[in-house]
Amino acid sequence: MEVLGKVADLRDFLAKMRAQGKRIGFVPTMGFLHVGHLALMRDARSDGADCVLASIFVNPLQFGPREDYRDYPRDLDRDKELCRQAGVDALFVPPVEEMYPQGFATYVEVAGITEVLCGRSRPGHFKGVATVVAKLFNIVRPDYAYFGLKDAQQVAVIQRMAQDLNFPVEVRVHPTVREKDGLAVSSRNVYLSPEERKAAPVIYRTLERAGEAVERGERDAGRLIKLLEEGIRAERSARLDYAEVVSWPDLSIITKKIGPGRVLLALAAYFGKARLIDNILVDVEVE
Repeated sequence: MEVLGKVADLRDFLAKMRAQGKRIGFVPTMGFLHVGHLALMRDARSDGADCVLASIFVNPLQFGPREDYRDYPRDLDRDKELCRQAGVDALFVPPVEEMYPQGFATYVEVAGITEVLCGRSRPGHFKGVATVVAKLFNIVRPDYAYFGLKDAQQVAVIQRMAQDLNFPVEVRVHPTVREKDGLAVSSRNVYLSPEERKAAPVIYRTLERAGEAVERGERDAGRLIKLLEEGIRAERSARLDYAEVVSWPDLSIITKKIGPGRVLLALAAYFGKARLIDNILVDVEVE
């Protein structure tokens, strides 16, 4: 496995791959890899990519001033070994100054869908996400790029950006990977105390109950939001950030009746210092 830190070196490597007719599958990450990331790498290998590239870059632009950029978990040696085991052909690990050299002044913003859910709670977050992913897409020029549905809003933002800016990449999405008790795997789960870890699956259980209500015929968005809020507030160690019902993939807030079509039920909650997000997609049929 090649480990590269310079844009020029990565481009040289990828040029050799393309000269051999190889298709590039790309998995961008912020490191501290878990089974969700490894599932994306396996997807890239099994989907027809001849060369699998992963990146590890903790992007400072997507962290707010009171967020955990400096404390974000990192373990590069472990991550390298996991990438090797997953069959990654090359790993791009740029320093911050390689991605944002002195004088950097260009940013990418996706309007509308970045102003709800996590975008409302974390102003500027998706500007950082869109900027770094646009740079990576431009550097790598992958045939396929892989993202997990756990970060559903991020997926929607990246798909919209890729379409609007005519990036010649197919964005492929993997279902949320969960622990046995339903908790969505996340690098931030490491922040949870044993007591908080025991309580955190309430997020998925609450989403499941709301999804079951939809299956039983509930169509009132207000009642679904109330169900989501009550589920989180019943857990004393949880602090609700948001509970929302939005259309998919345009993320329009639904205030009255849901459907027909795909609907995203989304939650964010704090357990101690860990902010966890999760969601489920439900298909609402025409009545």
